[in-house]
Amino acid sequence: MKPAPFEYFAPETLAEALDLLQQRAGDARVLAGGQSLVPLLNFRLARPAALVDINGLDHLAYIHRDDGNIAIGAGTRQRQVLASDEVSGMCPLLSEAASYIGHPAIRNRGTVGGSIAHADPAAELPVVATALDAELVVQSSRGERTLKSDEFFVTFLTTAIEPDEILVEVRFPSLGPRTGWSFQEVSRRYGDLAVVAVAATVVLDERDRCQRVRVALGGVGRTPVRARAVEQALTNAEPTQAGLAEAAQLVKGEIEPAMDIHASAEYRGDVAAVLVRRALQRAVERAGTR
Repeated sequence: MKPAPFEYFAPETLAEALDLLQQRAGDARVLAGGQSLVPLLNFRLARPAALVDINGLDHLAYIHRDDGNIAIGAGTRQRQVLASDEVSGMCPLLSEAASYIGHPAIRNRGTVGGSIAHADPAAELPVVATALDAELVVQSSRGERTLKSDEFFVTFLTTAIEPDEILVEVRFPSLGPRTGWSFQEVSRRYGDLAVVAVAATVVLDERDRCQRVRVALGGVGRTPVRARAVEQALTNAEPTQAGLAEAAQLVKGEIEPAMDIHASAEYRGDVAAVLVRRALQRAVERAGTR
């Protein structure tokens, strides 16, 4: 199929892009990498009256350190994240998750901001943003505001971004000493969106107990889901194999997986518990060597 007719704009500055969004009164969509939006256009599941193409805004593509965080411009290509020594050194969970995104051709065009703003709950980057409580910086002609991930993701393919706003930066916290991480995913084929995905971090204290635990899942709800009961059960606990396995089962009470052509809700629940256990075990192993 072909997209419905639309007007096309290629602004040369962010200010010009924001002015266009303000003028179009909510009938425009932002085009970044296009790996999610273009298929929606072709199937006419999205019918914007205008596209505002921000691919020419090179100043939105960057990776740099920022006060204990790693700041990534929304226009940064996913392949740049995967290849970045700064990302792998400061936030290896993000590097590991990026390796699961699509295929090289998709990562070459897809952007960090585009994936997160698209807000598919089965996509890898929204899950990592939720696990790490990333900061999402959005901007409009009216000014700038910063949202936490739990404020940003509203429901399926829906965020708190207003029609005249653009996501311009994502700030992921760096992982400190004795912090382990793991990203686990089950998909029908390599490169497909996840049937279930899990991102986890574990910080061990001087007694090798869990000082802080973060677990987020994708593919099991209308947004990425934080497994807070799992986190609470393990905080200040010794991370034994039995303890991790028991805590992982708690995730079944925190998710609302749906049935679709790829998997039943029951299957997703069972896979979620297995992947949470695996992610926690791997994170604990890595925490002891970091």
